[in-house]
Amino acid sequence: MSQLYHFRYSYAMSVKVKYRDVVREIAYDNYGYVTTKDAVNAGVPAIELPKLAARGGLTNVAYGLYRVPDIPPTRFDQFAEALMRVGGGAYLHGESVLALFGLADVNPRRIKVAVPRRVRARLPAFIELTQVPDRMRTTFYEGLASQPVAEAILECRGRIETERLLDAAKQARQEGLLTTTQWRQVRKGLWTERGFSDS
Repeated sequence: MSQLYHFRYSYAMSVKVKYRDVVREIAYDNYGYVTTKDAVNAGVPAIELPKLAARGGLTNVAYGLYRVPDIPPTRFDQFAEALMRVGGGAYLHGESVLALFGLADVNPRRIKVAVPRRVRARLPAFIELTQVPDRMRTTFYEGLASQPVAEAILECRGRIETERLLDAAKQARQEGLLTTTQWRQVRKGLWTERGFSDS
């Protein structure tokens, strides 16, 4: 009887360790975060996440979203959290794309997230949500879905001084975030905003 108990206990512990390890692997690829959906897709039963959280292996951030607390933080964590809270199809846009790279010296209080659908979830104050048409062009920077830098710079016209946006475009070009064609389009768009020709 004791041998059977020992076998069952050992097996149960190995399963728990496996689930924890799978969750950690997911989290390492997502700035410390893991969704219930991603965990289930990786073979971890949804019921295991609250159990891991109860033992201190996870922190429950929001419904269906957890964080592994001992994964070292980065400057991208809050951007990742904002996107994961909003869910499928969400991407960074406007000033938040510039903030991602330290362009135009912006430091918005809220992370701007665009999404092509209605979001019913209650979101914290640090997320500013904008509903946009479906099939907008997006890309990935640092693993985060985002509006392309060129379009983000132009979107900020009227909210950020043109000179700062021109400086941001120059910096983005130097850092390889804009192609030559994009750099010319952005410069033209910014000069047109000021009523000048870029010829």
